[in-house]
Amino acid sequence: MSNRAKYAVGGLAVAILLFVLLPNWLALLIVIGVPVVGYVALDPSQRRRLRKSGRKQIDR
Repeated sequence: MSNRAKYAVGGLAVAILLFVLLPNWLALLIVIGVPVVGYVALDPSQRRRLRKSGRKQIDR
């Protein structure tokens, strides 16, 4: 299993746990808010590198 898949499974498990333990609106706020705050906290060069790494092309 790749690292990206491990992160996805872990994120899904945390999201399900939050929806069970907290009110739905608060859980949704946490699930959406944490990645947004993390992205905004990056430097512009780090954001550029993150966007570039998401656009992997075939045959290059």
